[in-house]
Amino acid sequence: MIVVMAERIPPAVRGRMKLWFIEIKPNVFVSGVKDSVAKQVVDYLYNSCSEESGLLIMESSRKAPYYKVIKKGFSLDYIGNINGLPLVFDRNSVGQ
Repeated sequence: MIVVMAERIPPAVRGRMKLWFIEIKPNVFVSGVKDSVAKQVVDYLYNSCSEESGLLIMESSRKAPYYKVIKKGFSLDYIGNINGLPLVFDRNSVGQ
């Protein structure tokens, strides 16, 4: 499974994403492509979008923690690893 959040996606890339993804809300895409296709899809998105696109890609993985986080120009303040576990934080919820 792949989940993509983006700030701005070029129209040509958005059109191509319709082959693999369902857009569940504006700029949030979900896909259940097979693992063999997922790497090609993620590579395409990463190479076709600039930093201004603000991509956050979460891809399922066979190794713990069973997902990978790939970021390219995404503007959330806290994206990182805690004890090897990739996490995404919302600044408004940190410390509450």
